[in-house]
Order: sequence, then C-alpha cells, then structure tokens
Amino acid sequence: MVNHMDQEKGVEAEKAGLPEMPEEIVLAPPVRVIDWKRIFFIFLGFAVFAFFYFYPGFPDAVDPHGKVFKLSWTGKLSVGLFLMAGVWWVFEVMPIGGTAIAIGVVQTMFLIRPAKQALGDFMDPSVWFIFGSVVIGFAFTRVGLTKRMAYKMLEVVGERTSMIYLGAFVVTAAMTHLMAHTAVAAAIFPLLMAIHALYTDQEGPTRFGKGLFIGMAWVAGAGSIVTYLGAARGVAAAGMFKEFTKGLTISGIPYPEGYDVGFFELTWYMFPIGWLMVFLLWLIIMVIFRPERPRIEGLREKARALSRELGPMTGREYFVILIVALVVAMFMLNSFLPKWGVLEKPFSRAGIVLIATLAFFLTKTLSIEDLEAIPWNIILLFGGAMSIGFCLWQTGAAEWLAVHWLTMFLGAHWLAFVLAIAFFVLIMTNFIMNVAAIAISLPVSLVIAKYLGVAPHVILFSSLVTAGMPFILLIGAAPNAIAYESKQFTTGEFFIYGWIPNVVLMVVLGIFCYFIWPMMGMPVLAGK
Repeated sequence: MVNHMDQEKGVEAEKAGLPEMPEEIVLAPPVRVIDWKRIFFIFLGFAVFAFFYFYPGFPDAVDPHGKVFKLSWTGKLSVGLFLMAGVWWVFEVMPIGGTAIAIGVVQTMFLIRPAKQALGDFMDPSVWFIFGSVVIGFAFTRVGLTKRMAYKMLEVVGERTSMIYLGAFVVTAAMTHLMAHTAVAAAIFPLLMAIHALYTDQEGPTRFGKGLFIGMAWVAGAGSIVTYLGAARGVAAAGMFKEFTKGLTISGIPYPEGYDVGFFELTWYMFPIGWLMVFLLWLIIMVIFRPERPRIEGLREKARALSRELGPMTGREYFVILIVALVVAMFMLNSFLPKWGVLEKPFSRAGIVLIATLAFFLTKTLSIEDLEAIPWNIILLFGGAMSIGFCLWQTGAAEWLAVHWLTMFLGAHWLAFVLAIAFFVLIMTNFIMNVAAIAISLPVSLVIAKYLGVAPHVILFSSLVTAGMPFILLIGAAPNAIAYESKQFTTGEFFIYGWIPNVVLMVVLGIFCYFIWPMMGMPVLAGK
C-alpha cells in the first residue's frame, strides 16, 4: 500500500515536469570487463624478452672484410628489450612513459647496463632540452600570442577556403620553428574548430573539415623538422650523432669528440625541404579534399572582431617574444662562435633553452599550474628512447644488427641505400613514435653507412626528414591524435590517404639527397 504522503510527492513531481522518484534505488555493482587484448600483448612482450634471454646464441655477423661480430650476452638482452618495448609501445599496453620506465628498470635488473647509465639517460641534457621547448610553447599559449597570430592570419587570407587551407598550414608550420609541434597543434586546434563552425552548421564531417585537420597534422610534422625547437627527434638525433661520430674524419676534418650539428646547420639543410613539403601537402589536400564551398562568408569580419577583443599587445606578450628571440639568437651564435675561436666548445643546447624556462617562471609569466601541466608522459618516452638507443649501441647489438642488415645492400647504389634507410625510419615512426624511431634507427644506419662509403650527414638528415612526417597512423605523432579529436575523419581514412604524401616525400627526398643537398655543401659520400 502506498501512503498518502508518497502520493502527494508523486503529484508534485508530475506537476513540476519531473520524473517520479522511486521509493528505493538499487545500484547494480559495476561490471569489470577484462581487457584480454591488452593482457595478451603484455605477455607477448615478456615472451619476446624471455626468448632472447633463454635462446643459447645467435649466429655471428660477418662484414664484407671478413671481420666477425659476436652478439654478447648483454647485446642479446638489449635486442630482446628493444622488441619488448616496441610491442608495448605499438599496442599501448600502458602509458608510453610507463614503457619507457620499464626500459631503464629491465636494464638495471638484468645487469644489461649499470643503473647510472640506464637511468641516467632519462636526465640527459637532451631530455632537458625537450622540457624547455615545451615550456616555451606553454608561454606562447598562456599570454595569448597563438590566438593573436591566428586571427591576424585569417584577416590576411580572407574568405576563400583554398587560402584558408594555405594560411592555416603556413601558420602551423611557422609556429613549429619556435615551439614543439605538439603544443602548436594543441593551440591551433580550437581555431580550426571555430573556422569549421563558420563553414557549416551540420554535425557530421565535411571534405573541408577533413582537409583542414588532416592537413594541420601533416604540416605540423613538415614544419617541425626545420629547427631543434619543433620536436624532440632533432636534438635526440644530434646528441647521438655526436656520440657515434667520435673519432671519424668528415670532409677531411677529424672529429675526436664527435661532430656537433649546430642550430644554423640543421636549419640550412632542412628549411628548403620542410617548406617545399608544406606547399606540396597543401596541393595534395586541395586535390583530395577540395572544399564543398569556395568561400566562408563573413570570416574576415569575425576574425577582426576577435582580434579587437584581444586589444593591444601586452607587456607579457612582448616579453615572451623577446625571450624566444634571445634563445634563437643564442642558438645561431652557438653555431659560429666556436669556429671563430671565441669558445673552446659550444654552449649546451639544453642550457640555452632552459634560460627561457627560468625567465618565464621568475617573472610569473608561467605558474605552478603550467609546470604541472607539462606532458611528462612524452618526456619520459624521450628518456626511454635515449636509453634503449644507447643500450643497443654500447652493448654492440646495433653493430651486430647492422652488419647482418648490410648484406641486403651489397652492391646497391648509395642513393638506394639512403632511401631504404629513410623509408625504414618512415615506417617505424608510424608505429613507435618518432622520438623512439630516430633514437633506435640512427645507430644502426650509421654503422651500415660506414661500410658502404656513405657520409654520416646524409643518413642523419634523411632520417630526420622521414621521422618528422608520420602520415599514416595516429600514434606516429601527437598532432595526428589531436587532429583526430575533431571527428572529421576516421583512422582508416588517415591511413589510406597518408600513403599519397608518403610517396611524394620519398621522391622529394631522393631529389634532395642526389642534387640539392650536395650543392648546398652537405657531405654525401665518405671523403667528399
């Protein structure tokens, strides 16, 4: 029997337009779903490492001169660890930073390398460089410079959708010269969403939306290869390149301490190919994703209104620009001063970029909340990639793998060899993140180059080009995943369409390796 009070409550609820509350609510216990796929790949990684641990021995590698390379016990375990980490990274059995930590832990627990080396790589100066570059990106966003730049871009390009494509891509690529491409993609994403909202009021995807966001992800990679500030891979490769070229003679000059690729030198070789790819990607997007509408009426006026709302530039904005200009100037001077005899050794790249970090926190341009928002997952990934890369090299595993791989290129033209290395990096960077791909691939590539008479420079720069442009999988780079949040395209579309710029990139790279870079002064063949 329902009492009178309950009846009155039901009537009151009905009059108020609210559902009548039941007398008693019984919450069912949550159902835990076991992720068997994740568990399978966790144990698959362990199984791969166990196989290398218990396998009695692998055949020796013999180079073309008859020199025998044996795979040591620690080298065998480092290969197993590399494959285990690769499985866990590809299938994301845990956060990628967690897998990076596992790399250091396994090296220590199985005595592959001492803890000071295995875990010390996580605090390598290159890791601090990435930290500092991310902080610079946070400063740009915090003071509003990214919005101001974006609105000014829309005022310039106007209402034609083809020019909006080009303007968005140029701004994205240009910003990656000064800040990490992940931060650029995160800053540009809201603007692109607003532009698409002005383009159509429908909920579903459009061709314009597909081109806008896929193009943003692609050009973020193309622009990020131009300077060390664009992504982690550049400074990682430069650090390893210096380590692996110790004692080599390049263009007739011995480098007992290794060759240090300066900021200006990197930009000199990467600027033309990076920007050529930006404009080629724009043309590809225009062909594949030609917008349904040629114009977005009223966009220029909207951009002007938003720009006026920001008001004049503030002192904080001028301060950020000044600090970043100072950092860039120091990077450039760092490339010249040692050659002029002013310094015995160049300044540390990490030390230079951390000047900006200290300046922003000392002046309260950034706060503790910004420090806590740093993507430590990515920074840990970079540390783990450095650790496994040096592990493969120092245990001799990289050399053993390289000599085995060498037989595939015996008698091949040097250009075919370089493009094969670059394509290998291109595929790897789509699966294990570009930082890990370049850190693992470079040591092996440099060893092979030594035997085929190819100068290390062309290996470094061609690998950096393809490592920066993962066009087919979302896990290849953070801008890919950020663009996917727009819901304008599927993973299948991204994969299928990505092969078109992949082919274009390999053709462009071949032209640069054979014609343009040698004319610009890059050593291509050993001794030349």
